[in-house]
Amino acid sequence: MQKLMEGKVIIVTGAGSVGEGWGNGKAAAALYAREGGKILAVDRSIDAARQTQEIIRSEGGVCEVIAADVSKTADVKAIADAAMDHFGRVDVLHNNVGIAETGGPVETTEESWNRLVAVNQTSLFLTHKYVLPIMEKQKKGAIVNISSLAALRWIGFPYLGYTTTKAAILAFTKNVAMQYAPLGIRANCILPGLMDTPMIREPLKASYGGDIEEMRAKRHAQCPMGFMGDAWDVAHASLFLASDNARYITGLDLIVDGGLSLKVA
Repeated sequence: MQKLMEGKVIIVTGAGSVGEGWGNGKAAAALYAREGGKILAVDRSIDAARQTQEIIRSEGGVCEVIAADVSKTADVKAIADAAMDHFGRVDVLHNNVGIAETGGPVETTEESWNRLVAVNQTSLFLTHKYVLPIMEKQKKGAIVNISSLAALRWIGFPYLGYTTTKAAILAFTKNVAMQYAPLGIRANCILPGLMDTPMIREPLKASYGGDIEEMRAKRHAQCPMGFMGDAWDVAHASLFLASDNARYITGLDLIVDGGLSLKVA
């Protein structure tokens, strides 16, 4: 049986992990590779990208790496150039980079606001700006953008910069989906709910009293299914949307939250 991503070239931004375990980007890169994809693993930390590369190569997959700050134009252009130099095409763009900082409009500093906009929002604009022309020439491509359920729902404490920038991803993706549908390019969003990944543990533990295990227990209890999702739940949803099995799906907001968004409170 042919693998879902056989021969496809996939750029994964945020393909490393900020701590031990599996982050969303790391799991997505590994799963794409297991399904036959050729990966360009992008991360600000070259060591984190190389850890992902080592896992993929140890399983017989193909993975090249590049260190880049996706909020900077020159770095993003270098990503697109690297994909073409290594593989000669780009079939899938998977935008996973994101940071989380808490605070409302008064508590959030201007520096924090600008940082969140740059990393969570401007990065998306730049990756599309430099990858879409490649896909347009190919007359085919798929884009998966990782947003958050926090773009739609209050999650229990002020989270203004994060929720605002993640909400912007939804509108951005729909604009791209409509403009590029006639050109054979699809764009979809995934909205993870409460997930148990390295990225959320340190930034959010203070909002749950400072104890990570207590935080995990509280977040598990909030979920209708009784447990948080993990990076693999996001990765499998991403694999579907990136694959030709989703060839007639574009502009979708796919919620991956174990039913959390169905709750009244």
